[in-house]
Amino acid sequence: MNRPRYAYLGPAGTFTEQALGQVASPDRVQYLPQPDVTSALDAVRRGAADFAVVAIESTGEGGVTATLDALASGSPLALLREMLVPVQFDLVGAPGTTLAGVERVSAHPHAWVQCRRWLTEHLPGAVHVPATSNTAPAVLFANERAEGPALSFDAALVPPPAVEAYGLTVLARAVADSAGLVTRFVLVGHPGDVPTPTGADKTTLVVHLPDDESGALMNMLEQFTVRGINLSRIESRPIGDALGRYSFSIDCEGHVADARIGEALMGLHRTCPYVRFLGSYPRADQIAPTVSLATSDLAFDDARRWLDALRTGDAS
Repeated sequence: MNRPRYAYLGPAGTFTEQALGQVASPDRVQYLPQPDVTSALDAVRRGAADFAVVAIESTGEGGVTATLDALASGSPLALLREMLVPVQFDLVGAPGTTLAGVERVSAHPHAWVQCRRWLTEHLPGAVHVPATSNTAPAVLFANERAEGPALSFDAALVPPPAVEAYGLTVLARAVADSAGLVTRFVLVGHPGDVPTPTGADKTTLVVHLPDDESGALMNMLEQFTVRGINLSRIESRPIGDALGRYSFSIDCEGHVADARIGEALMGLHRTCPYVRFLGSYPRADQIAPTVSLATSDLAFDDARRWLDALRTGDAS
């Protein structure tokens, strides 16, 4: 029997691989490292992978735009689960390199931003050499030791597990500007059965607003507000077809099976030109939302029975 295939941002040792490890171990599934987020999601779309694990949000940078944009367009995909991974970085260099000798630092753009204050203080003249992933520079260092080509950088920001995995020389440990950095990852698959409600769930949507109506953003937000739905994340992204046209990537607390979420989705469908449901799935922190009695499923059911009775003349 073929093992399920999981695409993720590689190579080995990335934070994405740590998130994947929360879902499935490599002895039970196939790990398929990819060069970027878009490639991981496209692997699922074209059938080369059954699932993908991608970063979607971080405490340091907010939404991961590459993921948000890739999920908002193309054939539909579904979010099935979320995972949280603590983030930290070590500065590593080639053997013999000292901190004073560092002039060019390779780092994924998110890593560079998350270590910016430390870099400004300790390496004020260092030049950023962008990397495709957090462990890509570690692989290049390892290859150089095997008589590979000379590198265009002399130090790199990498996850601590990559230090041991690739036998790297540490110049400075724990250089992230915040000790509490966390990145949120999602498990992505094909649309199908929605995960069963747990009472502590999250729903993710992409919504376009009508561009010929004043107050369109307020009308969209009211679909959530009047039903007591908390938005844990809302970000605008350019649609790409004209200046001034934006879509909104939204996380809200609740499950599509909840009456309040279902009613909000119907309201969005009525008032917005495009709504993409990306899924309802368990929250990693297992924190249940606070739901008022007036927006509980019981209240919606009672209101629906009352309306049915009015329509049939049975109301007392």
